[in-house]
Amino acid sequence: MVYTLLGADGRPYRSAVPGTLGGHRRLRIYGLLTCPSARRALARGHYARHRVFFADERTAVAAGYRPCAVCLPDRYRAWRTSPNVEAWRTASSPGCSSASAPATRPGAAPRSGGSSSRARGGGCSKSGRAPG
Repeated sequence: MVYTLLGADGRPYRSAVPGTLGGHRRLRIYGLLTCPSARRALARGHYARHRVFFADERTAVAAGYRPCAVCLPDRYRAWRTSPNVEAWRTASSPGCSSASAPATRPGAAPRSGGSSSRARGGGCSKSGRAPG
């Protein structure tokens, strides 16, 4: 069987060996293949078209992906407190930084209760607008 993995340059390549980590192409998150959050999303019919696989963690990080907060909480906390987190956001979402991203869509009412996507580590999308 042949598998398609992402390399450190973010480009797909064919491999005879399956990946050890999965990821979400649009959110640029990587995690365990057994991640309960990813499994729930897949079971609901979401996520599959954005699913990517990596040979190892070093490759996922080199490709610009961050650790999943659910299945890799220690690595996620280390990433969140890293001085490189802002550089990662800027590189993964060109033209958007957390300081310049709007907290809500233009004309949308502020959200009440719960945590915002910015507090969860989001805040930017490829369009330069805050998700949500």
